[in-house]
Amino acid sequence: MTSNSRARASLEVTAVLHALADPVRLDLVRQLSESDTAIACGRFHTSVAKSTLSHHFKILREAGIITTHRAGGQSLNVLRTAELEASFPGLLQAIFPSTRP
Repeated sequence: MTSNSRARASLEVTAVLHALADPVRLDLVRQLSESDTAIACGRFHTSVAKSTLSHHFKILREAGIITTHRAGGQSLNVLRTAELEASFPGLLQAIFPSTRP
């Protein structure tokens, strides 16, 4: 299944939990959950190499947790909050209790 077809399909709990099990990916999702807007790939606060970061974004996209789109010369990442909440009510709030609903 491609990331585009996964985005349209229902989220799979095993893929989501696997993606969120990594501390780097969990931090990327936290940053997105705290943001009011999309975040460009180069704007995340992380210490991992660019190639490693790309790998983490790929896993998050394939799990259906984020979507990435191009705007100008940037790749912008958005947390699929509504889809996650519809599939797993309360998951994001349970993981990040201090962020907004």
